Amino acid sequence: MKISKSTIIRTILVSIVIINFILEKMGVDLIPADESLITMFVETFIEITVIVVGFWKNNSYSEAAIRADEFLKELRSDNAEWEDEPDVDEEEILESEVE
Repeated sequence: MKISKSTIIRTILVSIVIINFILEKMGVDLIPADESLITMFVETFIEITVIVVGFWKNNSYSEAAIRADEFLKELRSDNAEWEDEPDVDEEEILESEVE
């Protein structure tokens, strides 16, 4: 069984939060945090997430995404005509996504 990196990271972070919570209830501040510090971290996290997701979603980097953008442009243009579905090599698309 292979555990993903993201699962390991989430487990570590939850463990840190639980340990900090327990120690805080015992009167020991392992990770001192006041309300303004937490607010700053949450706002920063949201801002960075929005920037990264917005940048990634609006830009095509893989060969498959670039070809899909070109296909979408052709579909939206008035001169897009075909009788059958477009000839798409699914294996080639899958291989380009892996690279």
